[in-house]
Amino acid sequence: MAEAPIFTLKNVSLAFGDNRLFSGIDINISKGNKICLIGRNGSGKSTLLKVIAGLIEPDEGEIFIQPSTRIAYMPQEPDLSRFANLKEAILSALPVKENNEYLADIWLEKLSINGALSPATASGGECRKASLAAALINSPDILLLDEPTNHLDITTIEILEGIIRDFKGAVVIISHDRMFLSHVSQKTFWLDRGKMHTSDKGFTHFEEWQEAIINQEIIEQTRLCKQIAEETEWLHKGVTARRRRNMGRLRRLLELRRERKEQIKQIGRVELSIEEGDFRSKLVIEAKHISKSFGERTIIKDFSTRIIRGNKIGIVGPNGAGKTTLIKLLTKRLAPDSGFVRIGKNLEEAYFDQNRITLDPKKTLWQTLCDKGDHLMVQGHWRHVVAYLKDFLFKPAQAHCPVSALSGGEKNRLMLAKTLAQPSNFLVLDEPTNDLDMDTLDLLQEVLDEYTGTILIVSHDRDFLDRIAGSVIYMQGDGTIFENAGSYSDLLSKISSSPLTTPAPAGKPAVPAALPRTKSSQKLSYNQERRLKILPEEIAALNQEIAQLTQELSDPDLYQSAPDRFDEASKLLEEKHQEVSAKEEQWLELALLKEQLGA
Repeated sequence: MAEAPIFTLKNVSLAFGDNRLFSGIDINISKGNKICLIGRNGSGKSTLLKVIAGLIEPDEGEIFIQPSTRIAYMPQEPDLSRFANLKEAILSALPVKENNEYLADIWLEKLSINGALSPATASGGECRKASLAAALINSPDILLLDEPTNHLDITTIEILEGIIRDFKGAVVIISHDRMFLSHVSQKTFWLDRGKMHTSDKGFTHFEEWQEAIINQEIIEQTRLCKQIAEETEWLHKGVTARRRRNMGRLRRLLELRRERKEQIKQIGRVELSIEEGDFRSKLVIEAKHISKSFGERTIIKDFSTRIIRGNKIGIVGPNGAGKTTLIKLLTKRLAPDSGFVRIGKNLEEAYFDQNRITLDPKKTLWQTLCDKGDHLMVQGHWRHVVAYLKDFLFKPAQAHCPVSALSGGEKNRLMLAKTLAQPSNFLVLDEPTNDLDMDTLDLLQEVLDEYTGTILIVSHDRDFLDRIAGSVIYMQGDGTIFENAGSYSDLLSKISSSPLTTPAPAGKPAVPAALPRTKSSQKLSYNQERRLKILPEEIAALNQEIAQLTQELSDPDLYQSAPDRFDEASKLLEEKHQEVSAKEEQWLELALLKEQLGA
């Protein structure tokens, strides 16, 4: 028997001027629910969370809260400036502060927060952890979290996952972090074009569920002989196509990892010296035995690497481990204490700044991208500024809006558009995924996949790194650094199975140990190899059938002239989509298994 809800919204609507965010919203929240709230930037997710928190009154509808229900809210951009230190900010959430300091101390320890830090000098990650502790300290019945993983390191994100899993109350979470949502959510609220869809399954099943809803929408609109709405067409042909696993993209990613593995072997085998000929021309960065300390603290200890044109490398580690310092050393913005860094010729760098300091809030989106005229050069091609903005999911009407009117996610989107429009063959991306919705993340992954230059990415988004990076540099926080040619998930399993460093002789720095191979058979079976070979052919044939059925169903007269055929073709189309998804999933599993075996 389902538990009675402790919070209910019924037929709730809200508009800001002429902009109607949502209407007819019905949701129920019961004790213990772990809910993810999904939707594009600007769809009204954060506003809906504020309605639930009681910070905004809806224009219409009913709100029911079970008596004595406590609701705690963590905003997307917490403002702690009025507090003297982070401990005071945490204590402020308690109705009675006397004799309750021990509660703050518990959360300071659990989340590794320095309570004496001033919010003015604390990092974004420290302020976010303090805001999270303030939301949790009063043991609420409903916990509302708006992008809680932004600025958090991977270790803290994993701690947060455990806290949410053990939390007895209900949790509603807005996040772009797919892996985080997959680990913690059990229900899904999808806010799409002002309407709410709900599912009793967690985020793991979201993409399949979303695609089924969109496909049904298209069939219904065709049945009514209406032209498909622009945003529905975009969703169907854009988002779902990107989210369906792209085998060509995966092949390129696996090839990048194989190439990077060979490069790392060469670095470990011989002294770093630039070979003559083609290899020299491909060199982007060579670092040899670099070290860096600030005072008594060692940030980087005897690290060497060689980065070649086309490498896509992720950089991970705890907050404060020195990821930004490493980037500054590799790009020669900062000199090492010892060792040297060499940069290849004709390097054109574009840098994405997570703090968005290069955006002028007074300028319009148009002026931000194009100070003069109405066209800009992007990757060697002239693009009209409005068309380019549409690529990044901005509406034409937004072109003349000031940057200050954008949400956090929209500012990040604009920052990406500005960065990627610069002529470059080397991208440095510092936390590019913060505040982005999943549709924009899909778009960014597509753009980075097609980028032919070299990329360094600092990110705490594990799923994003798995999809983009050919290798991952891991900084432990004690100066030790090593690189793994593979996904972040692969790195994580190696970290958990063995130490990353081996003892070194006196006077010599520690060096990364040889990482153990996963215990498994040495190669794929004959049947597995055969399936891996023929699945792409089967998928191509199915996609051809899908294209023919889609073309047939696009005829607006079909339903009137042959309703039975329309129903038959619609059902067949859905079956073919399911077949393709199943075969792509099978191919993906076999391809990843082959990579893991080193075949």
